[in-house]
Amino acid sequence: MSASYEKLAGEIIEKIGGKENISNAYHCQTRLRFALKDEKKADTATVEAIDGVMKVIVNGGTFQVVIGPQVADVFAEVDKQAGPFGKAGAETGGDEKKEKKGVFETIIDFVAGTFQPTIPALSGAGMLMALLALLTTTGLVSTTSQTYYMISMFANAVFYFLPILLAFTEAQKLKCNPILAAGVAAMMLHPNWTALVTAGEAVNFFGIIPFTLTTYASSVIPIILVIFVQSYVEKWLEKVIPNSVKLVFVPMLTFLIMGTLAFSVLGPIGSIVGGWLAVFFTFLSTNAAWAPAVLIGALCPIMVMFGLHNGIAPLGVMQMANLGYDSIWGPGCLCSNIAQATAGLVVALRTKSAKTKEIAFSGSITAYMGITEPILYGVNLPKKYPLVAAMIGGGCGGLYAGLTHTHRFATGSSGLPAVLLYIGDNTMQYLINFLVALAISIVVTAVVAYFLSLKYETANDTDTEEAKETAAPEALTADTVEGVQIAAPVPGKVIPLKDVADGVFSEGVLGNGFGIEPSEGSVYAPFDGEVAVVADTGHAVAVRSKNGAEVLIHVGIDTVDLNGEGFTPLVKVGDKVTTGQKLMDFDLEAIGRKYRTVTSVIVVNSDRYDSFDLIRTGSCPAAEPVMALA
Repeated sequence: MSASYEKLAGEIIEKIGGKENISNAYHCQTRLRFALKDEKKADTATVEAIDGVMKVIVNGGTFQVVIGPQVADVFAEVDKQAGPFGKAGAETGGDEKKEKKGVFETIIDFVAGTFQPTIPALSGAGMLMALLALLTTTGLVSTTSQTYYMISMFANAVFYFLPILLAFTEAQKLKCNPILAAGVAAMMLHPNWTALVTAGEAVNFFGIIPFTLTTYASSVIPIILVIFVQSYVEKWLEKVIPNSVKLVFVPMLTFLIMGTLAFSVLGPIGSIVGGWLAVFFTFLSTNAAWAPAVLIGALCPIMVMFGLHNGIAPLGVMQMANLGYDSIWGPGCLCSNIAQATAGLVVALRTKSAKTKEIAFSGSITAYMGITEPILYGVNLPKKYPLVAAMIGGGCGGLYAGLTHTHRFATGSSGLPAVLLYIGDNTMQYLINFLVALAISIVVTAVVAYFLSLKYETANDTDTEEAKETAAPEALTADTVEGVQIAAPVPGKVIPLKDVADGVFSEGVLGNGFGIEPSEGSVYAPFDGEVAVVADTGHAVAVRSKNGAEVLIHVGIDTVDLNGEGFTPLVKVGDKVTTGQKLMDFDLEAIGRKYRTVTSVIVVNSDRYDSFDLIRTGSCPAAEPVMALA
């Protein structure tokens, strides 16, 4: 293991509150995912500044550290220094206060924690199936040969025993014993049970409890339902059985109780639900095959940003288990990834910034291989226009894939090597259709990104110089020929943006800036310019300077929920304003009783500027310079 990974892992562990603050950890293809006992102990901004960390995302109660393709190596060091993780009975924090999650966040977190750890096995098996399809389609291997038989066994084993893998990972997520969970899943796949199902003779446990004759190989829903119930049964047994005999009686009773429930109630219910899903998947494939591919192709980057892909991608695995192919997730996701890579490549070719060019080139190559976080967070999202181009191109490619009923025959990565997954049914037609879909994604994205770059890249390169040449020094009070100065829009205590308790602002998702804890309920113009936006709910206003700086002033955290109560805008869009002119009044005391009133001041077009110097912090009156842009 590289010493750099040891150092990186150590720094991350330290800055998230130490190993004693970690209740669990795992990783996906690009991110370390931590369940923290107290998220307030994690210094998000400091973690994000660590060399080797691309971004930090806190979503669904999970502290996610974006690393990139080498995440497995970094996790190995995290596991070594702060783990081991994933064992039964891991410490969950005892009396530590846990942040309450919503129902949707809880579901996404559960699905991600169950399916994400199985991705390497599914990807490896999927690529083996793709290789076998290529060998047989080209005639290099006969379907009657022993070679075909053995490679098929290598690949299909993971899918056949998928219930055991899911049982293990779900048990880890639910904090019950993963070995016992795998044992219960093994019962459901035992050859003796398969023989009973094949024989078709009624099975009655103890002569009174009927077992439904259903096979569970390659299934998903039954085992998820079984282990969910087992987590409660096992914890109850741990509580009521004396410590002196737990080692013997907890496993024995767990197997007896869960084996009975699995074959009599839970497994059959899961099979019925799985059957309903199969009907839904079939209906979707027949009547609206274009819809999933278009939506995923266009919106996949947004899903990744908010972690929603973790709840949708498993639908592809379920469809694969039911129908033998995936048309829900795979086609649209790959079109989206290739579109993102292409948009980043256009930026690399068009930008005149050496740093951006380097990030865009390396990020696009990684994205073509299926890992999009570096290009998404490093280039496409900050610049915005390549993200728009990628969403349009990905949607167009997904539309073609959907209209031609293109689907993949195995799960795997979502990069260019995954095109082999579209070989199946003894034909190359699906592969050909998908190559056309990818070509559409690439061409549309490249064209849209290029034409958008004519405006945005040119503006980024020349606007500053033009401003220096044409702006009169006396034209603005707070603007200068060297750049732009932003005055305090509200009086109060100036704080760094990272200290604003709202991830959207503190993580710089919308741009750079600062925060102010207001001492007065009024908002003033931060420079001479024009009102660009006034929120319908009155809680936010944006002003554009004559030099082109666009600054959003957002009063409070989650104050949009007030629907305008307590806010009185005094200007409208298009109004010309001068530094210190009042833009809004708000009831500081009333709003402060329900919400935090810290005001975020964000430069929404931050990509135009190279430096953001915080001139002052602490107490500051309104209309005094706080930040200089250059």
